[in-house]
Amino acid sequence: MIPFVKAHACGNDFLIIDESLAQRRHADLARKLCARNTSVGADGIEFLDRTLNGELFLRLFNADGSEAELSGNGTRCVAAWLASSEGKQDIALGTHGGLRTCHVVESADPVYLIESEMGVPRVMQRTIVIPDVGNVPGAMVNVGNPHFVLFVDTEDFSAHGYTWQDLGAQISTSPLFPHGTNVEFVRVLSPSEIAFRIFERGCGPTTSSGTGTCASSAAAMVLRGVDRELTAIAEGGPQRTVWQSNDVVMRLTGPAEIICRGEVNGL
Repeated sequence: MIPFVKAHACGNDFLIIDESLAQRRHADLARKLCARNTSVGADGIEFLDRTLNGELFLRLFNADGSEAELSGNGTRCVAAWLASSEGKQDIALGTHGGLRTCHVVESADPVYLIESEMGVPRVMQRTIVIPDVGNVPGAMVNVGNPHFVLFVDTEDFSAHGYTWQDLGAQISTSPLFPHGTNVEFVRVLSPSEIAFRIFERGCGPTTSSGTGTCASSAAAMVLRGVDRELTAIAEGGPQRTVWQSNDVVMRLTGPAEIICRGEVNGL
């Protein structure tokens, strides 16, 4: 039996498991335990490793068993758990996408409002070609992991004659992105507000994404001239981004909630 914690950030849900329990079965455990009909269910697993010198490191595995560089929402869920279980207020978490620091702004256990430093986004305008779709203009954005951001005007976020879910699946697995990419469909609602939908690499449509929120915000700031402080609204709810200039760290503020603790059969 494997002890776990389950938490979510705007509906984007994760299991938190001690790295020492993985026994090199990270991918198998992710596929098994993230299955929503036959196990606990989640978008991914954050494996938390505590080094001898006290540093913390996360490895993220998506529901399909693939490993990703990091998750902004997953990192925040882990920070919420450490705030709940150990009383931490400022948490530094190493990831394969770089160090992420989290500060607990408000706590009302089991819900925590957390501000995270998300690194310096890199935005590159790019038109890609997708078979049977044609030219798809957008932006490649890196926030420690890869994203492709499209701007749309449709209320249902459809684009190029496809639903956002179908087009997102085609772009996410395109050979143009050998390691896959996350895909966001963004509507600019006002200079201070955007709405977006997420097709997440290794998982599919999700209600929210921390890095997706940052990628969507960065692309809108650089390419659409919106405010440098934004409310970004996904299906799971709003988050707040602040990016004062292109060469500084973006800050992301949003909630995370501890759902439950338990044990699950890992065999």
